[in-house]
This record gives sequence, structure tokens and C-alpha cells, in this order.
Amino acid sequence: MTESTKHLLLVEDEAALREVIAEQLSDRGYQVEQADSGEAALAHLADFAFDVIVTDLRLPGIGGADVIEAAVERYPEIVAIVVTGYGTIKDAVETVKRGAWDFVAKPFQIDELMHVLEAALEQRRLKSENAYLRAQLEERYSFEGIIGKSQAMKKLFSLLETVAQTNSTVIITGETGTGKEVAARAIHHNGPRRTNRFVALNCSAIPETLLEAELFGHVRGAFTGAVGNRQGRLEQAHKGTLFLDEVGTMSTALQMKLLRVLQEREFERVGESRSVKVDVRVIAATNTDLGQMVAEGQFREDLYYRLNVIPVQLPPLRERKDDIPLLVQHFLEKYPRPVAAPRNAAPVFRPADSEGAAGDLAPVFRPTLTVSQDAMRHLMAYHWPGNVRQLENTVERTVAFSAGRDQIDVDDLPTEMSQTVVPPVLQSVALPEDGIDLDQYVATIERDLIRRSLERTGGNKGRAARLLNLKRTTLVERLKRLN
Repeated sequence: MTESTKHLLLVEDEAALREVIAEQLSDRGYQVEQADSGEAALAHLADFAFDVIVTDLRLPGIGGADVIEAAVERYPEIVAIVVTGYGTIKDAVETVKRGAWDFVAKPFQIDELMHVLEAALEQRRLKSENAYLRAQLEERYSFEGIIGKSQAMKKLFSLLETVAQTNSTVIITGETGTGKEVAARAIHHNGPRRTNRFVALNCSAIPETLLEAELFGHVRGAFTGAVGNRQGRLEQAHKGTLFLDEVGTMSTALQMKLLRVLQEREFERVGESRSVKVDVRVIAATNTDLGQMVAEGQFREDLYYRLNVIPVQLPPLRERKDDIPLLVQHFLEKYPRPVAAPRNAAPVFRPADSEGAAGDLAPVFRPTLTVSQDAMRHLMAYHWPGNVRQLENTVERTVAFSAGRDQIDVDDLPTEMSQTVVPPVLQSVALPEDGIDLDQYVATIERDLIRRSLERTGGNKGRAARLLNLKRTTLVERLKRLN
């Protein structure tokens, strides 16, 4: 690790023992967060990328072995140590198989635990083991190219599986980069129309004068440049699925023609009066509020209700940050680094896989990079306005500029991410019978973040304000208010 402070999650149900271990680990430079159960540990892991987890094997509810497995699955670079009073060789082997680095039996001296921790961290640093390649993406965490295991994504997968079996019109909403076309393809490929074509049309990418011909097709001489008959996207999608992206950008006249297709299942090519029957499922998508557009008279109300038979809302990445480690792992495997051949040396090749053509050769790739826990914390703290697409582009760019390094650290990230302030681990706050002063508690956290941002920027208020996503004048006002 490149950072001096190591964030450690201590999971132990015996309060007295937990407090003693936490205090001794803190004295030795660890920043310790405590959890009294497996359930509490999983909640902490969903919000923060810890460097180390030390857990008792026997816990009420979810056991330590399950906590280890979940921690390593989410953060392949985490160092996991098991502590137990029921230590046997069988227990040790089983927990190591599930991702633990080592096993310490009770009773133990703190120096013994420190030796195990330091040895595990040093081994990870020296070997730079490629844990991402070992931790494979499990099938239950994906649905036709959509990756995630947060509660929001589990609900989405369930909805998509149900929707896929119907022929109803679907409207997919979500911010730019959330994967609306990927979701549409998932619906198509898991439904009864999977053996026929999936045809996509981005309504905002084609000039309005050409969009009608692109959608419905045209006959020869229909307009200047129409030198022959041409099938539109609707005919191409016959018996299959037509995906209309950014449907809210359609003109009112074209909206009316699309409404007829949905109602009558027929249309007319541009320049022709003969109706063409079509059997197609329409999936529309938009990143705008069509309901608001209807209220403002910018979108036909009758078309809106025809499209909005089954609404599917894709959550933004900032609302499912616990999926970020899984997505980063997926994109690191998607963009491996080619082997850098020595100067003046012939290119290095290996035979292509069984799906390649006979005699094909493919370049050898280096193992996938790993990501430090500190860098992962910054990725999870960033607000991701471009959502999953922006994350994928970030990973691809970082891999391209990795320059032979084995691990991506904070300094390798784009500036807007490396300068993102990582929120501290929220401590559990006991609520006494007489209550707490909420304003004072929040002010304390705010004061600490402002102090740390000023320390990091050498007292530069402008840069500190940018770290906190504030205007400089707002930061100055808060400094005055907080004294």
C-alpha cells in the first residue's frame, strides 16, 4: 500500500474483547471501525473499501466465513484475517479457501496478530497478486451484460426477467450512461423474440428531416437523393424488437405516426400510400422526464401512455456505489494490457482460442491490473455524472496509461476523481435517553472535513472549496459560521 494509514474493520461480538483489540490496533497506526455482528460488517463493507478485515469465526447470525467470502468478493485486494477460539486445521483451511489470508487462534497476544497482519500486507505488496482474475463474476450478479449486486440492481434484474416474457411496450428511463440500450437488449434476448432481430435507432442522432425515412423507409423518388426503395428500421425489426433511444426528441408529426404504429401495427413508407403491416415490439428510452414534457405540451399525451405500458427506471451509479468494485473488476478484465515487446523484438503471439478462425493468432495479454483500496475509495466517493459509461471510460484510460505498473493508485485517476474527498467511516452513534444535539454533531463533521481540505491544499481556500464541491464564497461563509 502507498498510504500510511490502513483502514481496518474489526468484527467481534464480545464487546469488551473488541474494544481492547481495537484500542491496541489503533495504537499501532490502524484506523479501526468496529462491528458486533456479520450483518453489521456487511453493511460497513457496502459503504467503504477497507484495507483489512479481522473477524471472529463464530458470530451470531451471519458467520465469519461468510463475511470473509463477501468481503473478498467485493474487494479482491482486501486482507482478511480470521480470529477464533475454536481454531482447528479444518477451520483454517476452509476459511483460507474462502479468501482469508491467515488464521489466528484465541487466546493470542496482540503482537501475534500484528505479525500476521504485517506479513499478509507485505506479501500482497511484494507479489502484487492478481486477485481480480481469481474473483470471477458470478452469474447471479449479471443479467445479459448488466453488472450489479446492490439491492437496486437485484430488483431491476427481477423486473427485466418478468418484462422479457411479455410483448408489451416498455419505456426505459435513466440518466445518460446508465445502460438503457443494454437493458433493452437484455429484454429482447431473454424474451420470445430472441431469434429475430434487435434494431436500434437513436432518434437524437439523426436530423429530423431524415428520421422519418430512417424509421419507416422510403420508395424511389420520395425525396431528393432517394434513388431506390429502402427498408426502414420498423421493417427490419419485423417479428423482433425496435429500440427507440431518446424518443423524447421526436417531432410532434413523427410522434403521431409512431402512435399509429403502436395502435394499428401498420405504417406507410415515405412517398408511398400503401400500408405495410408489421409485428414488432417497441422499447423506447429517454433521459428526460416525458411526463413533464407532456405537461409542457412538448410530447403527445396519448403516445406517452402508449409507450409507458411497462416503465423501467435505471438507477444512477451514485445511488448504487456498492456496485462500483464489481464494475471496476469487470472493466479491468475487459481491457487487458497487451504485452510490451522489447525494442527490435518480434511481436509476441499465441494461438487464438477455439472460436477463432483456423490459423488465427492473437496477442498475448498481461494479467489485469489491480486497484489499491485507497483508489477504490476515491472511485466510490466520486459522484459519476456520466454513470457506468464514464466509469468504463475511466478504467480503459487508466489501463492505457498504466505504464507497466501492477496497481492503479489515486495518482493514476483523473484529477476530478483523485481530488474527490473520501468521506470518513461513519461511526455508530449511540442515542442516549435524553437525545443528542444533531446540529452540533453535524457541525463537528463539517468542521473536520473543512479542516482536512484546507490542510491538504496548504490553506488555499479556492482549491479546498473545489475538493468539497463548494463555491469559494460558500466555503468562506461556512468558515465564519463555524469559527
